[in-house]
Amino acid sequence: MSEAAGKSHKPGTCLRWLWLAVVVVGLDYMTKQLAVSLLSYGDPHPVLPVFDLTLLYNYGAAFSFLSDAGGWQRWLFVLIALAVSAVLVIWLKRTERQLWWLGLGLSLILGGALGNLYDRVMLGYVVDFISVHYQSWYFPAFNLADSAITLGAILLIIDTLFLERRRTSPEKRTS
Repeated sequence: MSEAAGKSHKPGTCLRWLWLAVVVVGLDYMTKQLAVSLLSYGDPHPVLPVFDLTLLYNYGAAFSFLSDAGGWQRWLFVLIALAVSAVLVIWLKRTERQLWWLGLGLSLILGGALGNLYDRVMLGYVVDFISVHYQSWYFPAFNLADSAITLGAILLIIDTLFLERRRTSPEKRTS
């Protein structure tokens, strides 16, 4: 009997999606570098009536949470991002390969978290440059990493609400 035939078949994991996290980090870095080199801080450059490119720095977390905390929040957010990233990698490793919606979502979140982590460690703030607004209402500025996190979270919600039920339905468990 050949060695390959003697081994039990182990299904792959969703670690194969790590390439996507690397792509997100790379694209996030490049777009932030472009924004810093081409835009002046706080000066909006209209692209569409509801969309501007505006260079801003976020010293806090989402929606500038704790941005005025005096500097300690930087390291708190670094620790949180490191912990979340470790959990996401472990989750990817424990997730079966065929659960690609879940793997895709986790990898997008991981890439976004690492993209913003890089800024926080190297700069002390996160570079934001995408500004969406309607008349006098402005959504907080964000970046490609934030977009990847949001898209990944949407995929996790879809997986949880629609796909998880199919995987764990009574008909599937008895077969």
